[in-house]
Amino acid sequence: MDGKRTARRRWWRWAAAAAAALVLTGGGLALLAWNGVIWPNRFAVGGYDVRGVDVSAYQGEIDWPVLAEQDLDFAFLKATEGSSHVDERFAANWAGARDTDLLVGAYHFLSFESSGQDQAAHLIEQVPDEPGTLPPVVDVEYYGEFADSPPSVDELRGILDPMLAALEDHYGAPPIIYTTQEVRSTYLGDDYGDYPLWIRSVVTAPDLPRRDWTFWQYSDRDVLDGYSGEETHIDMNVFDGSLDDLRAMTLD
Repeated sequence: MDGKRTARRRWWRWAAAAAAALVLTGGGLALLAWNGVIWPNRFAVGGYDVRGVDVSAYQGEIDWPVLAEQDLDFAFLKATEGSSHVDERFAANWAGARDTDLLVGAYHFLSFESSGQDQAAHLIEQVPDEPGTLPPVVDVEYYGEFADSPPSVDELRGILDPMLAALEDHYGAPPIIYTTQEVRSTYLGDDYGDYPLWIRSVVTAPDLPRRDWTFWQYSDRDVLDGYSGEETHIDMNVFDGSLDDLRAMTLD
């Protein structure tokens, strides 16, 4: 009996040690993922040659020559939000990024609380119409209280459609729509196929055919050199095409 009890104790000790090791390993993997060392989409983006970042004031002051030399081809910069907010780092980021070899564009965070016409006028006031830059981006996603009480399809399209039309008229190119897979499915569907789609999917590859999207934000946990803001991570993206294809999208 004593031998059996000893064997059982050894088995439970071994099981406890194994369980502890799994917990530590899992915690370690989670920490590595949080810090951007490993990321589920790393292998999925291996076949894309053109990649870039998107940034806002959260990345703080950016040393653009340092950031640009890290195998990047393009950068999207937050410019505006709603009908009045301007990202405090936009002007500096635009000037700095434009002084590199990166292809540069600006993005606007869509508000559900002001008209599309007012938001388009606000973006146009802030973002130069410069040849060689990428078309403006309209970022369409839930925020704040609208995560629980989202607008109806008609309400959202009533804001988005006039904004897209005004931007295309001003910049002479279809704006890019950035969104999540959930928002696209709920609000956009296949009705916005004339606009380049920038899809966010940071855990797995997009659940969409490649022909349906142009840009893919595959990570929000990368860490690069060249910025010093409160946000240590930076968003990473790929373009589905060649660098010449991307240059062909720029404004005339």
